[in-house]
Amino acid sequence: MQSDYVIVGGGAGGLELACKLGRKLGARRVTLVDSRLYHIWKPSLHEVAAGTLDIHQEGLSYQMLAHDNGFTFVYGAMTGLDSAAQRIVIGPVLDAASAEVLPERVLDYRSLVISVGSTSNYFGVPGARENTISLNATEDAERFRLTLLRLMARVEQEMYETSKETSSESHPGIDIVIIGGGATGVELAAELREASGIYTSYGFHQLDARRDVRITLLEGADRILAPLPERVSGAALRLLGKRAIRVVTGCRVTRIEADHIEDAQGNHYRSNLCVWAAGIRAPEFLSALGLPVNRSGQIEVDAQLAVKGVPNVYALGDCAACIDGDGRPVPPRAQAAHQQAEHLLKRFVAEAAGKVAPTAPYRYRDYGSLVSIGTATTVGSLMGSLKGLSWFVEGFVARTMYKSLHLMHHQAVLGSLRTGVLAVARYLIRRSTPLVKLH
Repeated sequence: MQSDYVIVGGGAGGLELACKLGRKLGARRVTLVDSRLYHIWKPSLHEVAAGTLDIHQEGLSYQMLAHDNGFTFVYGAMTGLDSAAQRIVIGPVLDAASAEVLPERVLDYRSLVISVGSTSNYFGVPGARENTISLNATEDAERFRLTLLRLMARVEQEMYETSKETSSESHPGIDIVIIGGGATGVELAAELREASGIYTSYGFHQLDARRDVRITLLEGADRILAPLPERVSGAALRLLGKRAIRVVTGCRVTRIEADHIEDAQGNHYRSNLCVWAAGIRAPEFLSALGLPVNRSGQIEVDAQLAVKGVPNVYALGDCAACIDGDGRPVPPRAQAAHQQAEHLLKRFVAEAAGKVAPTAPYRYRDYGSLVSIGTATTVGSLMGSLKGLSWFVEGFVARTMYKSLHLMHHQAVLGSLRTGVLAVARYLIRRSTPLVKLH
């Protein structure tokens, strides 16, 4: 197999680049490689975990997107790279019974873009990998959701059999601990509180959501949402408190067991279900490809997003160690991946037309951050055109803007008309189906 432009990884940035480049150059010249068959916007994984978003309704088929946007989709994971021969190896695809569906394949390229996102960084904490769930992919979110349902069913049965009023200290409820007070941890905590209340109206009648589903958020820094302005952090803390979510800051986790978490002060936190949201790193396989990587496994790129010392290979998104024009590391955010995809799109379109590629370096523009605190409330900050100027936003306006980010991503890969139709269809479906996924 051969393609002029090969993009590995169908996340936010990689998929947008494939769609826009495919519409301009066509399927014979643009190829997207991914280890999964469908795409989901990663910032919505906390909703999948809570059960408020059905992945089977939300996911977009890569094969459909390839057909509609004029690129070729290749199913499989990248397992090797021969940069001298300009060739990648795509591993075999196996089914649930380990039978081979697709064999190992080789794909030649003229330009390669690596956009494989990130995975969890456990920082060597004992038990973190074995005893926590990280929301890196859809299967992680689904595993969390199903585990939560099983726990709720078990506790519901125990409470039905005992039929006794007990104190919260001895109550057979569910203890959920989220390690990491960044956007993922905060959004998941708020979404779980709302979802637990909804679950009780769908058959879990013995459970009192605020009493029996106990949610604790542990953060190592002095405040949650540490990279954001203090006003945003304070507003989020206040809203979590109203939802009976316990927040512990300045907490350095030292060990995680199957039923509890330990911190540096010797405190123990009971846990039936633990989520790790305390840090990210690039996927480990990148370190074996012969590319320059930093301590977090990210691929080192120059001002044009080209991999240092490796011709015709580029990287974008969370897996790229990118320094912007101001000399600061580009944060691992969806808006950064979107901007980097636009930067490479201009370069590749110019090359394909036989023109001189733009020489301006990539510069990251921070438009602010929005954090969802459940389905009705959002807080965040918006960055102005003047450097250092920002506005605090909260409530309906912030919530509307938060929802629009997802729609803007869909518009980039589906077009305006289909995005509008899909938004209306999902609105109607949500009002004719349960508010949470129950199976």
